[in-house]
Amino acid sequence: MNKLYVGNIPYKATEEELREFFSEIGEIESLKILKDQFTDRSKGFGFIEMINEEDAKKAIATLNGKDFMGKSLAVAEARPQQKRQGFNKRSSGYGGGDTGRGWR
Repeated sequence: MNKLYVGNIPYKATEEELREFFSEIGEIESLKILKDQFTDRSKGFGFIEMINEEDAKKAIATLNGKDFMGKSLAVAEARPQQKRQGFNKRSSGYGGGDTGRGWR
């Protein structure tokens, strides 16, 4: 449970600024603010992996709702990534999957 979801990050915030903010709680293993692949603009959320679980829990308790550059951060335990259904040659995109017919 060392991986945290961080939401409501100001668009102008850098990964370095966020790292500095969270490093007051404990040591950070990795940090990533997600960006739009076309515009390279921040999506306003990211993920932080703390070195140990105690620091991750402390970060949630201490920083959730705390002001960061004028916005109230949302900090929670990251949920496992959901497998997203996409359109490809083996799936219609509507959950039918490969029926053994059609596109190959």
